[in-house]
Formats: sequence, C-alpha cells, structure tokens
Amino acid sequence: LFEESQVSQASVFAVVPLMIVLMLLSMMVMLLSFRRLAMVVAIMPLGLIGVVLSLLVFNRPLGFVAILGILALIGMIAKNAVILIVSIEEERAAGRSVRDAVLASATNRLRPMMLAAMSTVLGLIPIAPTVFWGPMAFAIMGGLLVATLLTLVLLPVLYVTVFGNEKSPPAAVAPGPA
Repeated sequence: LFEESQVSQASVFAVVPLMIVLMLLSMMVMLLSFRRLAMVVAIMPLGLIGVVLSLLVFNRPLGFVAILGILALIGMIAKNAVILIVSIEEERAAGRSVRDAVLASATNRLRPMMLAAMSTVLGLIPIAPTVFWGPMAFAIMGGLLVATLLTLVLLPVLYVTVFGNEKSPPAAVAPGPA
C-alpha cells in the first residue's frame, strides 16, 4: 500500500511542472501582459495562509491528499485574480481612471467572488469530517476563503501600484469568464 501511494504521488508530481507551464501560458494568452501575469502569480500563494491556518485549527495533516487540494486551490485563486484583472481592464477601457476602475471592479466582483467561494466551502463540508478526504477539504476551504478576501484587497492595491501612473486605457484584454 505504501509503495502504491509513493507511485501515485510520483506520477502526480511529475505532471505538476507541465500543469504550471500550461496554466501560465493560458493566463498569458488571456492577459496579454507580463505585468498582469506577474500580478496573478504574486496573488496565487496567498491561499497557503488559509491552508495552514485551517489545517492547524482542525488538526489535519498536510499529506498527499491535502497537497492535491492545494493544487486545485491554485487554479481557483488564479481564476479569481484573472477575472478581477479583466474586470479592471474593462472599466479602464470604458474611460475610468486606474483608481476608479480598481474601486469599481473590486466592489462589483466582491459579491460574486464571495458567493462562489462560499458555495465551494459549503459543498466541501460533507467530506470535511472524513479521514481520507478531510485534509483536502479543509485545505481548499481555508485557502479559498482567505485567498478570496486577500485577492479582493491586495490585487487592487497591487494593480494601482503597477499601473497607477498610466493615463491611457490599457491594450485590449481577452474577455474572461464572468
């Protein structure tokens, strides 16, 4: 059983570099900018704060299944960051200043992003008490809640820091998911 587990882990971890490359490439295609991509990448580790807190509070191990949850969580965080950046870019293209676009987008996306995070958390509650899937559920639940809140606060600050001095609307960004 231990050897089979090691083989499973090795096969999953062997694919992780390819997953990262494909994820970065797809985000680059959507965002059309290394600076925007760098902002998304900077936001992605924020979920680890919530992962560690939830695993510690609920006394769950950081094992292989929890790591699978973290891999899924990274994609969720990246999706939220891309959606927020695309929303900001659309506001700027409509003629708003950087600060006004950031404020409008963060305000407009707060409710949908929190509802999506809460629905995911509530959907994971049934498997949270289980021995096998529980660590993954707690990793995703804690990480997603913390990362969503921090994305809505820190990404706008980061955007204003990077693009705050620009006066003209940005280059067109591919429309993202709603």
